[in-house]
Amino acid sequence: MRTTITTALAFVCLTSSALAGGVSVPMDEVRTVTFGKPVTTVYVGNPSIADINIIDARHAFILGKSYGTTNIIALDAQGHQVSNTFVSVAAAATASTVTLVKGTTQQTLACNGQRCEPAPRPGDSNFAALTGDIEKHFDLGAKGAQ
Repeated sequence: MRTTITTALAFVCLTSSALAGGVSVPMDEVRTVTFGKPVTTVYVGNPSIADINIIDARHAFILGKSYGTTNIIALDAQGHQVSNTFVSVAAAATASTVTLVKGTTQQTLACNGQRCEPAPRPGDSNFAALTGDIEKHFDLGAKGAQ
């Protein structure tokens, strides 16, 4: 028992220190990061997992695009590393999201009151079809605005 508690405490301490320099971002949400000094260049390790938009020389938005982990490296004007930030993207934990699992298929719904609408997530059986419909809808809106 004593070994189990010691191991659990060591794991918590290691996990806390490992995440101390990182950012956790829910998928399809944004978090703000602040750099210790002005930066001029920012690289994302895996741009399919996260994206970054610079606000000013010391601040940026990180967008969670897909499940997974990556890092973001920021450089100053001389090319020196200012930051190497670990980024973890996971599903948003909201009370209004419901995942239905039927056999080997999965569907995610966003619920509000007594109504639920499809909220496609990677891993859903109909993800490609629903996101394709959403893209077509946005394309029609963009064409109409021209």
